[in-house]
Amino acid sequence: MAGVVELTRAPSTGAAFRRGALDLLRRRPAGTGLPDTTLVLRGVTVDRGHLAAYDRVCGYRLGDRLPPTYPHILAFPLAMHLMSSVDFPLPLARIVHLANRIEVLRPVEAGERLELTVQATDLRDHERGRQVDVRATTSVGDEVVWRGVSTYLHRSRGPGDRSAPRDRPQPPRATAVWHVGREVGPRYAEVSGDHNPIHTSRLAARALGFRRTIAHGMWSKARCLAALEGRLPDRYAVEVAFKLPVLLPATVDFSAVPAGGGWAIALHRHGTARPHLTGTVN
Repeated sequence: MAGVVELTRAPSTGAAFRRGALDLLRRRPAGTGLPDTTLVLRGVTVDRGHLAAYDRVCGYRLGDRLPPTYPHILAFPLAMHLMSSVDFPLPLARIVHLANRIEVLRPVEAGERLELTVQATDLRDHERGRQVDVRATTSVGDEVVWRGVSTYLHRSRGPGDRSAPRDRPQPPRATAVWHVGREVGPRYAEVSGDHNPIHTSRLAARALGFRRTIAHGMWSKARCLAALEGRLPDRYAVEVAFKLPVLLPATVDFSAVPAGGGWAIALHRHGTARPHLTGTVN
């Protein structure tokens, strides 16, 4: 793929995951450069039933205003289509989500017709492999109303390449304690299209080194922002780093501390300094 590619409908995420599984079986090697491709999908409308299901899974209030994380899942099929293409340099298997940044430029209503664009940028080295940014935008007409950047790591080096464990600072006092059930994995997979089996199959999770299924990182981010609903301005940015996985079921401590005119947010394993997510809202 090269240049601007206009799609007529959202691609199938299931097909992308199947291509990723084939890459794993074939042991497709990593490439050296990113495709010069921007995927575009115009005339996107929001299904209010789907929006309500997403709100329920993530803890948002039901309404017509899109949650800040919702455009991410609208763009997710385009991102998967791009990352599973034959000319994408990093095989989709063993790609993990390291970080995510979202800019809400104004509130977006469910009745607006949206245009989505997705492209990959900044392929670079990481101590455990290589990482890349997948950038998404949501527009209404000529106005960009939302931006997102997801940083993904393709792991090509084992645990021996990790730096030595560091002392973790004590987390802030918990604002809330959440009990996260095993059902969060399949429920979020259904509304997001992210059917990576590490979130839904214990056998698949164990095969990839996890004792149990794990929660989606973007579910964790959405759940944190849902806890701040009603206290955020019309325009803001949210940046988070995904740390240790949330093994399901789990009990986690959520903290939100006012900082610099915004918030410092975090999820930790209950009663410990072991972080699942850290971030800022400004």
